[in-house]
Amino acid sequence: MASYTAYLSIGSNKGDKKENLDRAIDHLDRHPLIAVQKVSGFYKTAPQNYEDQDWFVNAALKIQTRVSDPLDLLKILKEIESQLDEHGKAFRFGPRKIDLDIIYFEDRILNTPCLEIPHPRMHERCFVLKPVCDIGARTVHPVFKVETVTLLKAIENQEGQEVIPL
Repeated sequence: MASYTAYLSIGSNKGDKKENLDRAIDHLDRHPLIAVQKVSGFYKTAPQNYEDQDWFVNAALKIQTRVSDPLDLLKILKEIESQLDEHGKAFRFGPRKIDLDIIYFEDRILNTPCLEIPHPRMHERCFVLKPVCDIGARTVHPVFKVETVTLLKAIENQEGQEVIPL
């Protein structure tokens, strides 16, 4: 059966944040269609979009999956989020116990009402780019046609983009 490479962003800013990430990584790795290949460093990061909330802990994962359709992978991620946080986030960009996002899925470009790949705001977010660069700096953004490390260098010194290693 074919295997596909994806990069995920993972974050938490409620409860024991690092433990929330560890539990989500464990859930992913135990899923029969997913194998976690690499885990980035963990970073304390400033909230974006809605700033009146606690800082996050973020990381990135490189996974192999036998799921060929990114929408099916998204369903699995949403199921894991629900298992780990029955209440979810109260509003968009609000506090959450766990957040799992697909950043890259192979070199695919997808634009549907519920999923865009590559992630549509990744190039604006050090909290996504820095962890992805830990495990895949040379991955190429399929729309911009540049390496992820180049995207990071373009924004890493901007105000509000603090990414502090744990």
